[in-house]
Amino acid sequence: MTMERRAVYIGLMAAGCGMLLILPFVTTFDEFLTTATKQFGLVHPLLTLAAPEARAVVAILGVLGVQAQASGGSLYVWDWSGQRQALMISTTCIGWQSLILLGLSCLIGLRGPYSREAKVQVLLIGVLGTVLINLLRMTIVCLVAADFGFWPAVLVHDYGGTLIIVAWLFAFWAFAHRWILGILPSDELEMAA
Repeated sequence: MTMERRAVYIGLMAAGCGMLLILPFVTTFDEFLTTATKQFGLVHPLLTLAAPEARAVVAILGVLGVQAQASGGSLYVWDWSGQRQALMISTTCIGWQSLILLGLSCLIGLRGPYSREAKVQVLLIGVLGTVLINLLRMTIVCLVAADFGFWPAVLVHDYGGTLIIVAWLFAFWAFAHRWILGILPSDELEMAA
């Protein structure tokens, strides 16, 4: 095994350990944000996003061959025996917390003398990717509900969903720093000297 591959594997293990360490913080932070939205009266505006997200998840499930239906902010999936599982998209399911986590990570990740164009590209890819990851997360919860039932789907929603978002943020920033932000101009000067 080359030194480069070994460094990649060590980095992946470190990232995995880091995700497990911050999982309780992210889950607790989600609960704090949900309580804050209730106190500021933002629940109803956020729930307007539930119906379009439910329809998007049903479309993804249809591509995967899973029978599903959306009604407002509710999703219905059928398991292999024909039994229907009802799932509701609430304020904690929409994924707005992950956009806040992305925003907080952007405050740190975009520090430095990067070009305005690079920063805008990172922000656009981050927002679009986070929305797609949230749809994927909801789709996975529906698949678990169809295959294993409601309570396993709740566990995947509460803990697996958080891991998916944290993993996405790690992967996103690795991508952004390698392919979009690249080397800082100060690093180029040091390399030339």
